[in-house]
Amino acid sequence: MAQYRGMAYLRRKLANKRMRVRVRYRYYEMKNATRDFDIIIPPEFKNFSEVLGWCGKAVDQMADRLVFREFDNDNFDLNGIYRLNNADILFDSAILSALIAACCFVYISPDEGGFPRLQVIDGGNATGILDPITNMLTEGYAVLARDDHDRPTLEAWFIPGETWYYPKGGKPYKVTNPAPYPLLVPILHRPDAVRPFGHSRISRACMGLMQGALRTLKRSEISAEFYSFPQKYVLGTDPDADPMDKWRATISSMLQFTKDEDGDAPTVGQFSQVSMSPFTEQLRTFAALFAGETGLTLDDLGFVTDNPSSAEAIKASHEPLRLAARKAQRTFSTGFLNAGFLAACVRDKYAYKREQLYLTRPTWDPVFEPDAAMLSGIGDAVNKINQTMPGYFGPSNLRQMTGITADNE
Repeated sequence: MAQYRGMAYLRRKLANKRMRVRVRYRYYEMKNATRDFDIIIPPEFKNFSEVLGWCGKAVDQMADRLVFREFDNDNFDLNGIYRLNNADILFDSAILSALIAACCFVYISPDEGGFPRLQVIDGGNATGILDPITNMLTEGYAVLARDDHDRPTLEAWFIPGETWYYPKGGKPYKVTNPAPYPLLVPILHRPDAVRPFGHSRISRACMGLMQGALRTLKRSEISAEFYSFPQKYVLGTDPDADPMDKWRATISSMLQFTKDEDGDAPTVGQFSQVSMSPFTEQLRTFAALFAGETGLTLDDLGFVTDNPSSAEAIKASHEPLRLAARKAQRTFSTGFLNAGFLAACVRDKYAYKREQLYLTRPTWDPVFEPDAAMLSGIGDAVNKINQTMPGYFGPSNLRQMTGITADNE
C-alpha cells in the first residue's frame, strides 16, 4: 500500500495557506483595510477608509479574455461531460479562482446514476500532494462545507480509487471509484519548480502599490476639508470683545469689524489653499507602477490618455497582458484535460491510462478579438499563403486566429 501523509498533515498544510488566499480575496473584493503610518493623520480620520478596485481589475482583465472553447480530437467525449456540468460557469469560475489564489481544484464525484459531477473549490478550501510530472495529486484534502462560523462540517480525503468523507459529528464513510488518481484535480496559474501550486495574479507588489494608492487617496480626502474651507485669521482684536462665531465667519460673505477707541481696526487674512495637484500626481505614479506590474494600461485604471485608433493598437498596448494570458492558457489546459480524463474514468467505470488522451487538445478563443481591419489583413495573408501552399489554412486554424466559427460547421 502506498504511503500517504494523511488527513492531519493536509489539514495543517491547508491552515498555513488559507490565510494568504483569504487576504487576496479581500483585495479582489475591495474589503482590504488601509495600513496607515499614524504620523500626521488626525484621530477623527482614523476610521475613514478609501476603496480602489485595481486588484480586481488586474484579475478581471485577464479572466475575461480567457475563454475556453472546447477539446479538439475529443475521443472520450470530454466536451459532453463539461457541457452537462454547466461548462460556461465552471470554466469561468475555475479560471477566476486560480488567478486570485494561484490555484483552485475541480472536485469530481458520481451522481446517483454514476455520471460525474464537477465542482470548483477555491485554493483556501483544498490542498494536496502534487505529482510534478502529471500535475495531478497523489493525495488530496478538501473542506466541502463550512458552518456560519467558518468551521468545517464536511471534509474529504482523496486517494486513488477512494474518496473518504468525514461529516462533523458523524461516522466517516468512503465512496470507491475506478480512477487511477484522486478525484481532486488542481488548476494552476504559472507554476514553477519552487512553487508548484502556482503564483497569484495579485502579487505582493500589487498589494503594496494598492496600499500606497489608498493612503494617497485618504490624505487627499483629509486635505480636501481644508481645500473646501480655507483657514482664515484675524489679528489685532480686542481681548475684551465678544468671541466670534467661527461657523458664521466661515460661510458669511460679508464681515463687519469696527474700530476701537484708539481708531485701530483688526487685520483679516486667509491662509493659502492646499493644492490637490501633488496627490493627483502621486496617485498617477502608483497607477503607472501598478499598470507595469500587471500588464495593464493607465486607461484600464481610470487615467484617460490618447485612445488607441484600432484593435491592433489596443493589442500592442496590452502586449504583456497578452503574453501572460497565453501562458495561463497553457497551464489551465493541462488542468482541464486532467479533470476531464478522471471524469471519463468515473463515467465509464474504467481506469483509462492518461496516455490515451494524447491526441485530445484544449482550444481557446483568441485573447483579443479582431476588428474589421484586422480581419481584412488576415484574409489577405491567408489568401497569399494558401496560393503558395494550398490548404495550409482551413476553418480550424482560421478559427484559432479569429475566434469566428465557419457558417458551414
